[in-house]
Amino acid sequence: MNDRDDETDRATEQRRAKLVKAGVAVGIGSAAIVAALLYASKVKKKPRR
Repeated sequence: MNDRDDETDRATEQRRAKLVKAGVAVGIGSAAIVAALLYASKVKKKPRR
């Protein structure tokens, strides 16, 4: 029974690690999108003559 608990703990730890990595990836992606939108809103086109 102890071996089974160890396997469950390992599976739980692996799942948690994957979720943390996914969360970090989503956070970085969101930050990149926000930065791109802020940059795009600050860049102004040159006026035509």
